[in-house]
Amino acid sequence: MAVIHVNRMDSMGSDLTVANAARVSFAKHKEELDEGDEKLIKYLATHGHWSPFSHAFIQFKIDAPIFVARQLQKHQVGLAWNEVSRRYVDSTPEFYTPTKWRRRAKDKKQGSLSEPIASQGIAGAIKKEAEIVCVNAYKALLRKDVCPEEARMVLPQSMMTSWYWSGSLYAFSRVCNLRLKGDAQAETREVAERISDHCSVTFPISWKYLTKC
Repeated sequence: MAVIHVNRMDSMGSDLTVANAARVSFAKHKEELDEGDEKLIKYLATHGHWSPFSHAFIQFKIDAPIFVARQLQKHQVGLAWNEVSRRYVDSTPEFYTPTKWRRRAKDKKQGSLSEPIASQGIAGAIKKEAEIVCVNAYKALLRKDVCPEEARMVLPQSMMTSWYWSGSLYAFSRVCNLRLKGDAQAETREVAERISDHCSVTFPISWKYLTKC
C-alpha cells in the first residue's frame, strides 16, 4: 500500500541567514548566531517583516496522492513545483488508501469528521474494485496505442504522484500555517506536519516564530 512521504532534499541558509538579511539594513553582519539574533528573528516574525525569511530556502521530494497534490499546488508564491508527468510515464500506478474512512461532516467547510464510518471494509473494497477497473482500462488504452497523455484520463485521484517542492522559508511557513489548522484535510495536514518537522530542524529559531499552529 502506498503511503505519504516527505523527504528533505536540500536547503540553503540558516537562522543566521535570516538575521543577517535583516541586519544588512544597518550595514551590519555577524558570523555566529547568539541570543540577540533570536530576539531579532522573533521581532521580524511577530511584526510581519517577511523579506528576511525569503533568503533561506528548503527543498522537498514529496510522494502523495493526486488529490493532496492538487490542494497543495494552490500555494505558488515563493515556491517552485516540478512533478512526475504521465505524459511520459506509463508504468502501473500505485494508489493511496486511508488508514480509516472518515464520516462526512454536515459543515461543508469542514469536509470530514475525525469519527470513522462503520463500514470500513466495505468502503475499502469499493475503492479497490474501482481502481482495478481504472487500471485495466488504462492498460487497454495503452495496448491500443493510445498516447499516455490521453490514457491517463481514466486514472483516479487516489493515484500516487511525486514532486519536488522548493521555496523560501517564509513561503513554506504560509503553507503550514494554513494546512496545519484543524479544519484542513487530514492527508494534506499530514504533508504539512512533515514539512514543518523538517523546517523546525533546519531553521529552529525562525520556524518557532513563523508558525502559529
